Amino acid sequence: MKQKLKYLRNSLITKDIIFLSYILIFIGLIILFSASKGVILTKEGFFIRQVIWVIIGSILVKIFKNSDYRNLDKISYFFYFLTIILLSIVLVKGEGRASRWIGLGWFYFQPSEFAKLVIILTLSSYLSKRDIKRFSVLFTSFLIVAIPFFLVFKQPNLGTAIIFILIFIGITYIAGISKKQLFIIFLITIFSSPLIWTIMEDYQRERILTFLNPMRDPLGKGYNLLQSKITIGSGGFIGKGFMKGTQTKLAFLPEYHTDFIFCVLAEEFGFLGVVIFVLIYFYFLNKIFEILYLSKDIFGKLISTGIFIMFASHFLINLGMTLGIFPIVGIPLPFVSYGGSCLIVSILSIIVLSSIEKHSVLF
Repeated sequence: MKQKLKYLRNSLITKDIIFLSYILIFIGLIILFSASKGVILTKEGFFIRQVIWVIIGSILVKIFKNSDYRNLDKISYFFYFLTIILLSIVLVKGEGRASRWIGLGWFYFQPSEFAKLVIILTLSSYLSKRDIKRFSVLFTSFLIVAIPFFLVFKQPNLGTAIIFILIFIGITYIAGISKKQLFIIFLITIFSSPLIWTIMEDYQRERILTFLNPMRDPLGKGYNLLQSKITIGSGGFIGKGFMKGTQTKLAFLPEYHTDFIFCVLAEEFGFLGVVIFVLIYFYFLNKIFEILYLSKDIFGKLISTGIFIMFASHFLINLGMTLGIFPIVGIPLPFVSYGGSCLIVSILSIIVLSSIEKHSVLF
């Protein structure tokens, strides 16, 4: 009887995760429809393209929903080396100013987005069988993250590189890293900061300086941040109404379908809509934490930790940069922002979590 009740409870956790994911996807589609100004069949229509990615993601859920995440332990290194190759190709033949995409005809994908999940799987596989308190193990773990970190940083893509660091800290902490090792990593980070600053692109340094003082260039580098704050504040308590946001419709706010999509939500649905959205996202993160806490398998626990860090950091940094709390580093809002690569990686992460719940928590 207890086993049956446990089964029902854990099944609800998984269903909650998938259900909440699709609620967030639905919210994103609504906002993207508004951001597309109701135009869905032209090049500027982000909505229909995002719908296609949602359909592809749903097919992946249907195919892999009964898969065993433990099989990833055997093939994670293959995906890791494949990702390194793809990230290297991006530096040579990447599409766009920041060279983050690989184009195959009409299809574009961003290897750095997939690298987040691959790093989580590879690092979890490595540390699940080894004692991180050994220097050689810690050093190898550092290299697993450092190689894709510098490849992504070189694109340049500072936001994703920061996510890599947070994932590394979260997984190594759960793996049992000592306080002495944490202190050493902290010192390395502090002393390497000047070096990182010198190799950053000019526009990246400008973003940080503008974050500290947006009025130093209000019509240039500080324009995005100022317009973001204006858009959020203009929504008031209940918002201007669906598809009635003037900041986005008149194109005052840049990148309103990707990095600043939260601003569209705030302008059209106001403080009330923001509160509801934040509560849904927090409930979603709480369900991931439940799987992390209940998992008795170290491989599953480390993966859950990495995925939790990935979603939580995306959420907090994205909202933080739109509110002026963090510098603008180009972090999308998972499930909500436009972008096939981010959406597919988010859905794949949920599939992995569902498998962890089924095969690790239940049994």
